[in-house]
Amino acid sequence: MSFAANLPLFSIVACLICAALSSLLREKAAAWVTRILALAVAAAAAAVLVLALKTGQTTTYRMGHYPHPWGNELRFGILEPLFSGVFALVLLACTVGGSRELVRDISRSKRSLYYVMCDLLLATLLALLYTNDVFTGYVFIEICTIASCGILMIRRIGRTTLAAVRYMIFSLIGSGLFLIGVVFLYAQTGHLLMPNLKAAIAEIWASGQSRTPLMIAICLMTLGLCIKSGLFPFHYWMPDTYGYATPCSSGILSGLVSKGYIFLLIKLILNVFGRDVFYASGIQNVLYLLGVVGMVVGSVSAMRENDIFRMVAFSSAAQIGYIYMGIGLSPELGILASLFHILTHAITKPLLFLSASGLVTASGGDKRFRALLGAAHRNPGAGFAFAVGSLSMIGLPLTMGFIAKYLFAFAAFRENLRLVPTLLALAVSTVLNAYYFTRTLIRIFNTRDLQPTAPVRLRSQPHFALAAALLIGANLSLGILAQPLITLLRKGLAMVL
Repeated sequence: MSFAANLPLFSIVACLICAALSSLLREKAAAWVTRILALAVAAAAAAVLVLALKTGQTTTYRMGHYPHPWGNELRFGILEPLFSGVFALVLLACTVGGSRELVRDISRSKRSLYYVMCDLLLATLLALLYTNDVFTGYVFIEICTIASCGILMIRRIGRTTLAAVRYMIFSLIGSGLFLIGVVFLYAQTGHLLMPNLKAAIAEIWASGQSRTPLMIAICLMTLGLCIKSGLFPFHYWMPDTYGYATPCSSGILSGLVSKGYIFLLIKLILNVFGRDVFYASGIQNVLYLLGVVGMVVGSVSAMRENDIFRMVAFSSAAQIGYIYMGIGLSPELGILASLFHILTHAITKPLLFLSASGLVTASGGDKRFRALLGAAHRNPGAGFAFAVGSLSMIGLPLTMGFIAKYLFAFAAFRENLRLVPTLLALAVSTVLNAYYFTRTLIRIFNTRDLQPTAPVRLRSQPHFALAAALLIGANLSLGILAQPLITLLRKGLAMVL
């Protein structure tokens, strides 16, 4: 076995070791440990991706070389290292770009603890991406929930504690449903490893017997992950969670954590339930319907907000709807579009939260739109970054958002499934996105009654400038040269379909 095949396990273990190490260090040292860790994980993911491209097949890593049921396994093809590398770099951008706000929002004694939580979150995301065992997935879902609440309520302003309690309630409901589903599956099949489960489920479905308990298990696991990722109508924890957390936390929670849950669901659909069983069950129709409704409801809720952070949070609910709409469309082109949009959202949403924080800081700390008039002139760097992120969410050509919406429309045309409702949902959602993001851009670039003040220069906010450059560069480059990424996603899907 190639040395690179060991890197997924090494990356997870390194994250856990760094979490323990960061708890013993001062804040600056802990911050550098997290940043170096994220770069190392991204480099390891690149090496694993090269291995997957060379072999052209998935690789299974047995921890300790023990067979089932005593051993545990990691499995990776092209998709797992690709997403782990992107997630690591986005977490790096969030922790670097939001470092000034971390100092402002979190007491000195707790800043090292914050980086401990970031290291744990990275470990859980990697485990959710690489695991080949559904119970291991559940264990890391719970760790992810605890760490997510940690980076949320570490900013003690009262509202974050309330938001953390609400987030914890929704998350525990989702985790509990997922665990009950795992128990149902194990009771019926006697397996926890994904390949064994897939073979057993296919056999049960083909026999026509015990389909009802099998459907209950699939529904429970799917519903649990839908709740945790914020699909309509389970998205009402988002505004407070993303709106009152420190911007670094908002970027991580919206851009990475919810996407880790959705990626796990896609793995379950393809590697556990099986595409034929899942798409014959009718569950995909429910996901499609909730996704379409979520696209519209999230956008309408964003239009009604007077707080820029809550507006971006409701926009996240709408973007989650896009992803589930794609999953409901088809297991080939629909899921391909969803995977691309996961990357789009993971890159764009942290950019919006970080830049919105810069605009708010330049406006005296007031998050209401009336206070943000001309904010882009007071902080031109944040204004430009917010404009790029907004145009990507609208779907302007040359951005990743345009490619994602094109892929959803292409899937509807090519699969000839739900063509009219899909195109109508895309059109309505795009118009609504354009309305509230364009309205925000007009406000922040408005020069009416603008008092002459010295603008905030990029040199005075180097950490934000570095993070924004990374996220903007990724968005525009993958929007202009999207074909190599789409090809990688196609090859990765072909390995498991």
